[in-house]
Amino acid sequence: MALEFTVTPTTTPTDDARLAEILADPGFGKHFTDHMVTVEWTPDAGWHNARVTPYGPLSLDPATAVLHYAQETFEGMKAYRHADDSVWLFRPEANAERMLRSSQRLALPELPVEHFVAAVEQLVRIDERWVPESGGEKSLYLRPFMFASEVFLGVRPAQHVTFMVIASPAGAYFKGGVKPVTLWLTEEYTRAGRGGMGAAKTGGNYASSLVAQKEATAHGCDQVVFLDVAEGRYIEELGGMNLYFLFDDGRIVTPETGTILEGITRASIIELAGKLGYQVEERKFGIDEWRDGVTSGAITEIFACGTAAVVTPVGSLKWADGEVPAPARTELTHRIRQALVDLQFGRADDTFGWMQPVG
Repeated sequence: MALEFTVTPTTTPTDDARLAEILADPGFGKHFTDHMVTVEWTPDAGWHNARVTPYGPLSLDPATAVLHYAQETFEGMKAYRHADDSVWLFRPEANAERMLRSSQRLALPELPVEHFVAAVEQLVRIDERWVPESGGEKSLYLRPFMFASEVFLGVRPAQHVTFMVIASPAGAYFKGGVKPVTLWLTEEYTRAGRGGMGAAKTGGNYASSLVAQKEATAHGCDQVVFLDVAEGRYIEELGGMNLYFLFDDGRIVTPETGTILEGITRASIIELAGKLGYQVEERKFGIDEWRDGVTSGAITEIFACGTAAVVTPVGSLKWADGEVPAPARTELTHRIRQALVDLQFGRADDTFGWMQPVG
């Protein structure tokens, strides 16, 4: 059964002059649109009370379960304005399906894919004027999230859950052109193990990455690389991106999932690279293979991907006792990035059927 949304428009919308000022330099996650979406769940009523209301603070009881046991999931996606002024979403069903998997791992109720997509579309429609104009790489970042909203301190799955969507205009990730990111290899911290929450998009997963990211920043690096917990040999992911390695024989390798988050951009690149004629392998990829491959020249490019940056070349890899320089080439990195960006902004044909118009 489809959700029916009640809509309560804000009585104090952001005026046109202020909105133009925000969209000229939106940054990331600093400004928020005029409205938000909320849907509630209980065992008896299921998903209900779907509504669009003015954006504003939440009032939470100090005993709200999420504050104590971190039972929550979230997603990250974007809406794009095309040259004809239409607005589109990139693979929203894939985000909805990933939230389903995350919710299963966190013992949260499963929000049907059609409810997820409808909620996102509702917010984009009512706040469409917040979607930046076409012609660059600005977009409207969407943050659907779900949390245990029951007021109860017992350790069990919550019996009241809230799903929400908020939105924030986002500027181009690279203001001065795409630049390689330098990486720090953490040898002390791991992110997840078999049976853990590494494959779930949940706050605890990201919180566990922050101390290592702090370590990376202290060493002058942009991002941190995590190794597997079992052997400390295999590459997993970065703090917020997945990795790809191009070999001189045309193979592309990306670390297999299971204990890492399977990114929507990551999955899209696998299909796109295949269409470009490259064989993509998903397998265990060791840190020694990285070091030796760059040194010998067998690895010709390395790039990372994620919703915010789309695709970015990887520069040098550093650790406490050494460093591996960046591969010399970035041609395929830029080719894949441009193909994805052009598709998202309507500058290229969507032969994959990934884009969905917001009516």
